[in-house]
Amino acid sequence: MVDATRALYRGRFAPSPTGPLHLGSLLTAFASYLDARSAQGEWWLRIEDLDAPRAVRGAADDIRRTLEGHGLVWDREVVQTRDRVDRYTVALERLAQAGLTYRCSCSRSQLGGATVYPGTCRNRGITDVHAAVRVRVDAASIGFVDRIQGLVRQELGREVGDFVVLRRDGIPAYQLAVVVDDADQDITDVVRGADLLDNTPRQLFLYDALGLAPPRHAHVPLVIDAHGEKLSKQTFAERIDTASAAANLLRVLQLLGQSPEPALTAAAVDDVVRWAIANWRVERVPRVLRLPPLVGTG
Repeated sequence: MVDATRALYRGRFAPSPTGPLHLGSLLTAFASYLDARSAQGEWWLRIEDLDAPRAVRGAADDIRRTLEGHGLVWDREVVQTRDRVDRYTVALERLAQAGLTYRCSCSRSQLGGATVYPGTCRNRGITDVHAAVRVRVDAASIGFVDRIQGLVRQELGREVGDFVVLRRDGIPAYQLAVVVDDADQDITDVVRGADLLDNTPRQLFLYDALGLAPPRHAHVPLVIDAHGEKLSKQTFAERIDTASAAANLLRVLQLLGQSPEPALTAAAVDDVVRWAIANWRVERVPRVLRLPPLVGTG
Protein backbone atom coordinates (compact mmCIF):
# COMPACT_ATOMS: atom_id res chain seq x y z
CA MET A 1 0.00 0.00 0.00
CA VAL A 2 1.25 3.47 -0.88
CA ASP A 3 1.93 5.78 2.04
CA ALA A 4 -1.07 8.13 2.24
CA THR A 5 1.24 11.08 2.88
CA ARG A 6 2.78 10.67 -0.59
CA ALA A 7 0.17 12.47 -2.66
CA LEU A 8 2.23 12.92 -5.82
CA TYR A 9 2.46 9.96 -8.16
CA ARG A 10 6.08 9.25 -8.92
CA GLY A 11 7.04 6.50 -11.31
CA ARG A 12 10.32 5.43 -12.87
CA PHE A 13 11.98 3.45 -15.61
CA ALA A 14 15.12 1.65 -14.49
CA PRO A 15 16.92 -0.14 -17.33
CA SER A 16 20.28 -1.87 -17.07
CA PRO A 17 22.85 -0.57 -19.60
CA THR A 18 23.56 -4.00 -21.06
CA GLY A 19 22.52 -3.11 -24.59
CA PRO A 20 20.07 -1.02 -26.65
CA LEU A 21 16.34 -0.83 -25.97
CA HIS A 22 14.18 -3.33 -27.88
CA LEU A 23 10.42 -3.56 -28.36
CA GLY A 24 9.86 -5.22 -24.99
CA SER A 25 11.81 -2.58 -23.07
CA LEU A 26 10.05 0.22 -24.98
CA LEU A 27 6.72 -1.31 -24.00
CA THR A 28 7.71 -1.21 -20.34
CA ALA A 29 9.06 2.33 -20.58
CA PHE A 30 5.99 3.65 -22.38
CA ALA A 31 3.58 1.94 -19.98
CA SER A 32 5.33 3.38 -16.93
CA TYR A 33 5.50 6.82 -18.59
CA LEU A 34 1.79 6.83 -19.48
CA ASP A 35 0.75 5.64 -16.03
CA ALA A 36 2.70 8.51 -14.46
CA ARG A 37 1.71 11.28 -16.87
CA SER A 38 -1.96 10.32 -16.94
CA ALA A 39 -1.94 10.77 -13.15
CA GLN A 40 -0.20 14.18 -13.51
CA GLY A 41 2.77 12.60 -11.82
CA GLU A 42 6.52 12.55 -12.25
CA TRP A 43 8.53 10.02 -14.24
CA TRP A 44 12.16 9.44 -13.35
CA LEU A 45 14.94 7.61 -15.17
CA ARG A 46 17.37 5.47 -13.21
CA ILE A 47 20.24 3.59 -14.84
CA GLU A 48 20.87 0.33 -12.97
CA ASP A 49 24.59 0.07 -13.65
CA LEU A 50 25.62 -1.40 -10.31
CA ASP A 51 26.71 -4.62 -12.04
CA ALA A 52 29.68 -3.06 -13.85
CA PRO A 53 30.90 -6.31 -15.51
CA ARG A 54 27.62 -6.57 -17.45
CA ALA A 55 27.44 -2.93 -18.53
CA VAL A 56 28.05 -2.18 -22.20
CA ARG A 57 30.04 0.92 -23.06
CA GLY A 58 27.76 3.64 -24.44
CA ALA A 59 24.54 1.75 -23.68
CA ALA A 60 23.32 4.23 -21.06
CA ASP A 61 23.64 7.16 -23.47
CA ASP A 62 21.96 5.10 -26.20
CA ILE A 63 19.03 4.40 -23.87
CA ARG A 64 18.64 8.10 -23.12
CA ARG A 65 18.68 9.01 -26.82
CA THR A 66 16.15 6.31 -27.66
CA LEU A 67 13.74 7.45 -24.97
CA GLU A 68 14.05 11.08 -26.05
CA GLY A 69 13.56 10.07 -29.68
CA HIS A 70 10.25 8.49 -28.68
CA GLY A 71 9.08 11.59 -26.82
CA LEU A 72 9.61 10.12 -23.35
CA VAL A 73 11.17 12.88 -21.28
CA TRP A 74 12.03 12.30 -17.63
CA ASP A 75 11.95 14.60 -14.61
CA ARG A 76 15.00 15.47 -12.51
CA GLU A 77 18.53 14.28 -13.13
CA VAL A 78 19.22 10.70 -14.13
CA VAL A 79 20.28 8.55 -11.17
CA GLN A 80 23.00 5.93 -11.63
CA THR A 81 23.09 3.12 -9.11
CA ARG A 82 26.89 2.82 -9.19
CA ASP A 83 26.94 6.09 -7.23
CA ARG A 84 24.73 4.73 -4.45
CA VAL A 85 26.79 1.94 -2.87
CA ASP A 86 26.88 3.74 0.50
CA ARG A 87 23.08 3.62 0.69
CA TYR A 88 23.02 -0.13 0.10
CA THR A 89 25.69 -0.60 2.77
CA VAL A 90 23.52 1.23 5.29
CA ALA A 91 20.57 -1.03 4.46
CA LEU A 92 22.73 -4.15 4.82
CA GLU A 93 23.88 -2.96 8.23
CA ARG A 94 20.28 -2.43 9.36
CA LEU A 95 19.35 -5.94 8.31
CA ALA A 96 22.38 -7.33 10.13
CA GLN A 97 21.57 -5.42 13.30
CA ALA A 98 18.08 -6.91 13.19
CA GLY A 99 19.63 -10.40 13.08
CA LEU A 100 18.21 -11.12 9.65
CA THR A 101 21.37 -11.85 7.67
CA TYR A 102 24.19 -14.37 7.58
CA ARG A 103 27.18 -15.21 5.39
CA CYS A 104 26.87 -17.99 2.83
CA SER A 105 29.75 -19.71 1.03
CA CYS A 106 27.60 -21.99 -1.15
CA SER A 107 28.45 -22.00 -4.83
CA ARG A 108 25.97 -22.74 -7.59
CA SER A 109 27.57 -26.10 -8.19
CA GLN A 110 27.24 -27.00 -4.52
CA LEU A 111 23.55 -26.16 -4.62
CA GLY A 112 23.13 -28.40 -7.65
CA GLY A 113 20.77 -26.05 -9.43
CA ALA A 114 18.29 -25.97 -6.55
CA THR A 115 15.61 -23.30 -7.01
CA VAL A 116 14.92 -23.07 -3.27
CA TYR A 117 17.87 -22.37 -0.99
CA PRO A 118 17.98 -25.18 1.62
CA GLY A 119 19.53 -23.10 4.41
CA THR A 120 22.90 -24.84 4.24
CA CYS A 121 24.88 -21.97 5.81
CA ARG A 122 22.22 -20.64 8.14
CA ASN A 123 23.86 -21.81 11.35
CA ARG A 124 27.47 -22.22 10.24
CA GLY A 125 28.64 -18.85 11.59
CA ILE A 126 30.71 -18.04 8.49
CA THR A 127 32.82 -14.90 8.93
CA ASP A 128 34.54 -14.80 5.53
CA VAL A 129 33.93 -11.29 4.18
CA HIS A 130 34.15 -12.68 0.64
CA ALA A 131 31.11 -14.90 1.18
CA ALA A 132 27.67 -13.83 0.04
CA VAL A 133 25.09 -12.45 2.46
CA ARG A 134 21.61 -13.94 2.67
CA VAL A 135 18.53 -12.70 4.48
CA ARG A 136 16.46 -15.05 6.66
CA VAL A 137 12.85 -15.39 5.52
CA ASP A 138 11.69 -18.20 7.82
CA ALA A 139 8.03 -18.95 7.05
CA ALA A 140 7.17 -15.53 5.66
CA SER A 141 4.09 -15.43 3.46
CA ILE A 142 3.88 -12.38 1.20
CA GLY A 143 0.83 -11.32 -0.78
CA PHE A 144 -0.09 -8.24 -2.78
CA VAL A 145 -2.52 -7.15 -5.47
CA ASP A 146 -0.83 -6.25 -8.71
CA ARG A 147 -2.74 -3.66 -10.74
CA ILE A 148 -2.48 -5.83 -13.87
CA GLN A 149 -1.73 -9.38 -12.76
CA GLY A 150 -4.12 -9.46 -9.79
CA LEU A 151 -3.51 -11.25 -6.51
CA VAL A 152 0.00 -12.63 -6.10
CA ARG A 153 1.06 -14.70 -3.10
CA GLN A 154 4.37 -16.37 -2.36
CA GLU A 155 5.50 -18.54 0.55
CA LEU A 156 9.09 -17.32 0.73
CA GLY A 157 10.45 -20.09 2.93
CA ARG A 158 8.95 -22.87 0.82
CA GLU A 159 9.20 -21.33 -2.67
CA VAL A 160 12.40 -19.26 -2.47
CA GLY A 161 14.30 -19.76 0.77
CA ASP A 162 16.77 -17.31 2.26
CA PHE A 163 17.83 -15.10 -0.62
CA VAL A 164 21.02 -13.20 -1.44
CA VAL A 165 21.25 -9.49 -0.65
CA LEU A 166 25.01 -9.15 -1.19
CA ARG A 167 26.76 -11.20 -3.84
CA ARG A 168 30.07 -13.00 -3.37
CA ASP A 169 31.77 -10.40 -5.58
CA GLY A 170 30.69 -7.65 -3.17
CA ILE A 171 27.97 -6.23 -5.43
CA PRO A 172 24.63 -5.58 -3.68
CA ALA A 173 21.95 -7.86 -5.11
CA TYR A 174 19.17 -6.44 -7.26
CA GLN A 175 16.52 -7.32 -4.66
CA LEU A 176 18.13 -5.01 -2.10
CA ALA A 177 19.28 -2.25 -4.43
CA VAL A 178 15.90 -1.74 -6.09
CA VAL A 179 14.15 -1.47 -2.72
CA VAL A 180 16.62 1.10 -1.40
CA ASP A 181 16.53 3.09 -4.65
CA ASP A 182 12.74 3.20 -4.91
CA ALA A 183 12.38 4.13 -1.24
CA ASP A 184 15.03 6.86 -1.41
CA GLN A 185 13.40 8.33 -4.52
CA ASP A 186 9.95 8.09 -2.93
CA ILE A 187 8.62 6.08 -5.86
CA THR A 188 4.89 5.54 -5.39
CA ASP A 189 4.22 3.28 -8.37
CA VAL A 190 6.40 0.69 -10.09
CA VAL A 191 5.34 -0.34 -13.60
CA ARG A 192 7.70 -2.97 -15.01
CA GLY A 193 7.85 -6.26 -16.90
CA ALA A 194 6.12 -9.42 -15.70
CA ASP A 195 9.48 -11.21 -15.67
CA LEU A 196 10.07 -9.42 -12.36
CA LEU A 197 6.74 -10.40 -10.82
CA ASP A 198 8.19 -13.29 -8.80
CA ASN A 199 10.83 -10.96 -7.36
CA THR A 200 8.26 -8.61 -5.86
CA PRO A 201 7.45 -10.67 -2.71
CA ARG A 202 11.15 -10.73 -1.83
CA GLN A 203 11.29 -6.99 -2.24
CA LEU A 204 8.16 -6.49 -0.14
CA PHE A 205 9.81 -8.60 2.55
CA LEU A 206 12.78 -6.21 2.52
CA TYR A 207 10.53 -3.13 2.60
CA ASP A 208 8.96 -4.48 5.78
CA ALA A 209 12.28 -5.52 7.32
CA LEU A 210 13.74 -2.06 6.68
CA GLY A 211 10.61 -0.22 7.86
CA LEU A 212 9.95 1.32 4.44
CA ALA A 213 6.67 2.07 2.67
CA PRO A 214 6.37 -0.03 -0.51
CA PRO A 215 5.02 1.29 -3.81
CA ARG A 216 2.09 -0.09 -5.75
CA HIS A 217 3.03 -2.50 -8.51
CA ALA A 218 1.80 -3.13 -12.05
CA HIS A 219 3.58 -5.77 -14.11
CA VAL A 220 3.05 -5.45 -17.85
CA PRO A 221 3.05 -8.60 -20.01
CA LEU A 222 6.19 -9.70 -21.79
CA VAL A 223 6.56 -9.44 -25.53
CA ILE A 224 7.12 -12.96 -26.85
CA ASP A 225 8.98 -13.70 -30.07
CA ALA A 226 8.06 -16.26 -32.72
CA HIS A 227 9.96 -18.96 -30.79
CA GLY A 228 7.98 -18.43 -27.60
CA GLU A 229 10.82 -16.60 -25.83
CA LYS A 230 10.60 -13.14 -24.33
CA LEU A 231 12.30 -10.39 -26.27
CA SER A 232 15.58 -9.63 -24.54
CA LYS A 233 19.19 -8.77 -25.19
CA GLN A 234 20.04 -12.41 -24.50
CA THR A 235 17.80 -13.54 -27.38
CA PHE A 236 19.28 -10.86 -29.66
CA ALA A 237 16.11 -8.80 -29.84
CA GLU A 238 16.31 -6.15 -32.54
CA ARG A 239 17.09 -2.66 -31.30
CA ILE A 240 14.44 0.04 -31.56
CA ASP A 241 14.97 2.51 -34.40
CA THR A 242 14.03 6.08 -33.49
CA ALA A 243 13.45 6.81 -37.19
CA SER A 244 10.24 4.79 -36.76
CA ALA A 245 9.39 6.22 -33.34
CA ALA A 246 5.72 7.03 -33.99
CA ALA A 247 5.09 3.59 -35.51
CA ASN A 248 6.93 1.93 -32.60
CA LEU A 249 4.73 3.72 -30.08
CA LEU A 250 1.54 2.80 -31.93
CA ARG A 251 2.57 -0.83 -32.00
CA VAL A 252 3.29 -0.76 -28.28
CA LEU A 253 -0.10 0.85 -27.59
CA GLN A 254 -1.81 -1.98 -29.49
CA LEU A 255 0.13 -4.57 -27.48
CA LEU A 256 -0.93 -2.78 -24.29
CA GLY A 257 -4.60 -3.03 -25.29
CA GLN A 258 -5.05 0.72 -25.74
CA SER A 259 -6.61 0.71 -29.28
CA PRO A 260 -5.02 3.84 -30.80
CA GLU A 261 -7.14 5.75 -33.31
CA PRO A 262 -6.48 4.96 -37.00
CA ALA A 263 -5.78 8.64 -37.68
CA LEU A 264 -2.67 8.41 -35.52
CA THR A 265 -0.86 6.36 -38.17
CA ALA A 266 0.06 9.66 -39.83
CA ALA A 267 0.69 11.55 -36.58
CA ALA A 268 3.96 12.87 -35.21
CA VAL A 269 5.57 11.35 -32.13
CA ASP A 270 4.42 14.11 -29.77
CA ASP A 271 0.82 13.76 -30.99
CA VAL A 272 0.89 10.01 -30.38
CA VAL A 273 2.25 10.55 -26.87
CA ARG A 274 -0.38 13.19 -26.06
CA TRP A 275 -3.19 10.93 -27.26
CA ALA A 276 -1.78 8.02 -25.29
CA ILE A 277 -1.59 10.02 -22.06
CA ALA A 278 -5.16 11.27 -22.42
CA ASN A 279 -6.51 7.80 -23.19
CA TRP A 280 -4.37 5.56 -20.96
CA ARG A 281 -6.37 2.85 -19.19
CA VAL A 282 -4.28 0.42 -17.17
CA GLU A 283 -7.28 -1.88 -16.77
CA ARG A 284 -7.11 -2.60 -20.51
CA VAL A 285 -3.57 -3.97 -20.35
CA PRO A 286 -3.67 -7.76 -20.88
CA ARG A 287 -2.07 -10.05 -18.33
CA VAL A 288 -0.46 -12.05 -21.14
CA LEU A 289 0.42 -11.18 -24.73
CA ARG A 290 -0.83 -14.20 -26.60
CA LEU A 291 0.29 -13.13 -30.07
CA PRO A 292 3.98 -12.92 -31.00
CA PRO A 293 5.25 -9.62 -32.41
CA LEU A 294 5.46 -9.06 -36.13
CA VAL A 295 8.70 -9.86 -37.89
CA GLY A 296 11.03 -6.87 -37.87
CA THR A 297 10.35 -4.57 -34.90
CA GLY A 298 12.39 -1.66 -36.43
